[in-house]
Amino acid sequence: MTSSECRDYLGRLQHFGIKLGLENIKALCEALGDPQDRFPSVHVAGTNGKGSVSAMLAEVLRRHGFRTGLYTSPHLVRVEERVRVDGKNIAPKKFRELLTRLKATIDGLMAQGRLVYHPTYFEVLTALAFLEFAERKVDVAVLEVGMGGRFDATNVVTPVVSVITTIAKDHQKHLGSTLEEIAFEKAGIIKPGVPVVCGVRGGAALRRIRRVARERGAPLVEAFGRGRALEVRAAPDGPRFIYAGGKGRYSFSLALAGRHQGANAAVAVAAAEVLARAWKPLDKDTTVKAVRETRWEGRLETVCRRPPVVLDGAHNVEGVTALAAYIRETFRRPVVLVFAAMQDKDIRSMSRVLFPVCAGVVLTRVPYKRSATPEELAAAAAPPFKGLVLLEPDTRKAVRLALAQSRGRTPVVIAGSLFLIGEVKRLRLF
Repeated sequence: MTSSECRDYLGRLQHFGIKLGLENIKALCEALGDPQDRFPSVHVAGTNGKGSVSAMLAEVLRRHGFRTGLYTSPHLVRVEERVRVDGKNIAPKKFRELLTRLKATIDGLMAQGRLVYHPTYFEVLTALAFLEFAERKVDVAVLEVGMGGRFDATNVVTPVVSVITTIAKDHQKHLGSTLEEIAFEKAGIIKPGVPVVCGVRGGAALRRIRRVARERGAPLVEAFGRGRALEVRAAPDGPRFIYAGGKGRYSFSLALAGRHQGANAAVAVAAAEVLARAWKPLDKDTTVKAVRETRWEGRLETVCRRPPVVLDGAHNVEGVTALAAYIRETFRRPVVLVFAAMQDKDIRSMSRVLFPVCAGVVLTRVPYKRSATPEELAAAAAPPFKGLVLLEPDTRKAVRLALAQSRGRTPVVIAGSLFLIGEVKRLRLF
């Protein structure tokens, strides 16, 4: 397929929506020769932090000299961002070749009646990542779960280590309304006898994960329990973290901004310790350096200094709580916010947390079918907010309005959805 044919095909796949289940992806992988079984993997689930933890673990493995695959979602600008080997996106030509091969395989399976339904966008890209990693002969791949875990398309692998970062309310339509129900879905990645590292701290969610791990005979390492703890110390150049892990103390600052990234780093370090026992030896100093220097776009990413402009993909209550804490600690004054969110998000709760740290808010949307309109955001937002609220559906104009409000002095924060961050990057506004 040509580039335009690939774009059209992927666009049509978007119409199939979200279908959780493993029958289709198993059938597709079997027809492809089960590429997911041709490399060791680390499987990472969680509500927040799984992208950052995946990026950190991939960097740890790469710096130890292993050819490392990384599969994440969503992408910000180009779909090729989702599939990386040693930090580099899959080549567009190779992407087109694999997608062409996948389409032919899918068409054949559909004609034979061997698929329950046409594979979704995410299922196709997951299979494509498996093919790329198998054909590139990666030593190991880090695979980020798309949604949930139990019925996520990535859950056809048997990893060396499973990781669950955090549990919070998100995607409740698909995953359940309580933290315990959501934890059960995330714990679906736990495989019999495969060690699992968990960053969840207490409560019903952790109890559920413990129960699933016990039932499946999976050794459970709690990143913040049983002698493991994270200490945060203030420093002029940002917080410094001291993590008491299974192999002693780790001291580090991070290229990634925000105190919450310290917890993500601790989970990554705990996972590296387990990998060192269950798979290959890993050096402590190399692990610390890799975690310290990991970069991950769209997560408290500063893209301009005058005025300060920060992009953050916070898209649920836990995410905007971390963002609000960062604003208070770093800027120590109200910011101008550009905000967009998907219709299925808890917009009222998100606005209740985030809007109080803002001097003004510009509500916008992204060219995505699930995106809420500015009017829908305004109607759903928690009253009262005393600052100026502007509605501008065009992303470019919304950012310009925010910069005008800033007058070159007040920090500008763009947040609410990774799709919004991707649109800002695509437009090259900074």
